[in-house]
Amino acid sequence: MTTFKDSNGKDVAGFYVPPKQGTRVGIVMVHEFWGLNDQIKQEAEKVHNATGYGVLAVDMYEGKASSDPQEARKLMSGIDKARCTAIVAGAVTDLKKGDLGFRFRKIGTIGFCFGGGWSHEAAIQGGANVQACVMYYGMPDTDPAALAKLKAPVLMIHAKKDGFINQDVVDRFQAAMEKSGKSLTVLHYDAGHGFANPNNLGYDKQSADDAFQHVLEFYKKNLG
Repeated sequence: MTTFKDSNGKDVAGFYVPPKQGTRVGIVMVHEFWGLNDQIKQEAEKVHNATGYGVLAVDMYEGKASSDPQEARKLMSGIDKARCTAIVAGAVTDLKKGDLGFRFRKIGTIGFCFGGGWSHEAAIQGGANVQACVMYYGMPDTDPAALAKLKAPVLMIHAKKDGFINQDVVDRFQAAMEKSGKSLTVLHYDAGHGFANPNNLGYDKQSADDAFQHVLEFYKKNLG
């Protein structure tokens, strides 16, 4: 665990995996609606082990987490959006400036579920400082003013059996990104929401492994 500053200069907790020697790529990771739990920390280590990148998994719930779905929904619905925006913006800035000990040359984002949407927001807030954005079944921002700030290509992992982030959401996102002249790749999996989390009942290992390989290829192309 570590501490960094949000864009307003306030302290934020996070789980940080430093980069391997010679690597100057950093990833901002945002947790699912469960919070910054052990599974997300393991996911940060997984990305690091596969790439050598530094990974900062941010805590959007200010130290709270839950394994109970109802409690997790309360945590998600109770967030302060302005504070969360400041957290993801600060994470990008701090990695770029070297506040965690390394000046990262390139930065990517990734998030799952609740964090999928906030991965997109991190890339929007980061502007030219972010070179790759990955969203696992997250709600995108389709506001033209927001998308105008986005410089990074986006990879969206879509679960076709997801009743919330459904095909209509994907279609509207694709239309908005195309209209704004932004790069978007959507991968569709015949699985349900949260399929990449081994702790979820709907975990689909084959789809999760395939999606992760595409994430690694996307990162390699855009981050090196």
